Amino acid sequence: MWLLFAAGSAFFAGITAILAKCGIRNTDSTVATAVRTIVVLIMSMMMVLIVGSAGTITGISGKTWLFLTLSGLATGASWLCYFRALQVGDVNKVVPVDKSSTVLAMLLALIFLHEEISLPRLIGLVAVACGIFLMIEKKESGTRAHGKGWLLFAVLSAVFAALTSILGKIGIDGVESNLGTAIRTAVVLVMAWLMVVVTGKAKEVRKIPRRELLFICLSGLATGASWLCYYKALQDGPASVVVPVDKLSILVSVLFSRAVFHEKLPKRAIIGLALLTAGTVIMAVNWNLPALNQ
Repeated sequence: MWLLFAAGSAFFAGITAILAKCGIRNTDSTVATAVRTIVVLIMSMMMVLIVGSAGTITGISGKTWLFLTLSGLATGASWLCYFRALQVGDVNKVVPVDKSSTVLAMLLALIFLHEEISLPRLIGLVAVACGIFLMIEKKESGTRAHGKGWLLFAVLSAVFAALTSILGKIGIDGVESNLGTAIRTAVVLVMAWLMVVVTGKAKEVRKIPRRELLFICLSGLATGASWLCYYKALQDGPASVVVPVDKLSILVSVLFSRAVFHEKLPKRAIIGLALLTAGTVIMAVNWNLPALNQ
């Protein structure tokens, strides 16, 4: 069942990218993210009320509160570092480093969560890593790196993004998944609005066009559905498989972008997409095979 939730997470995440693109044509992405997070939190709280898990919040241990909070803070920190890296560095240098968070999350799950790995899963991990880097299209950028500061922020962005998955896995242990998602989303909400205030963009919230506001809210609903599915999958399944299955959202986004925006992929990216998909399927199908050291 956890695999279905992981697939649902990928689908809704892919839809989120399409809806978000329609909603930020004239709206600042930081402002849109903050608004979307409100929608996600409302959706998460509604799910908590539906399943009736609100009463269990008093039984959450201090350790769980700590890791759920750290997971939310890691997400906010990842965004801050990523935006800073893009500001001072070339896009075609920053993005590949940031995308390495996927592979890093799988490796951290093997090391810190002691999730064992079989030969097929190892092959799948390598295929996913190669696929991700092939999917990154080299683009010319007018932004020049000021020194090597961008590398530090890009690496920190990737590390915090990977830690988000690992900390979330630890934090939701023994906690109803919807409640855990709502708590973490509340932390992310604070971080998102802090970004808006710190960057001096609070006044732009009232200037969002109605049509774009609609798409931003719809993307928030899709994000909420993706997160709920994702953390339910993490609660029941191995993070080293859930994370890459969730990354199949790229496939969903590519298909919808082709249909909606008529975007095309170069041959290099198509090969990368095929590798990423194949690697994910290999790990998902062989997730319960004996480990290499058994």
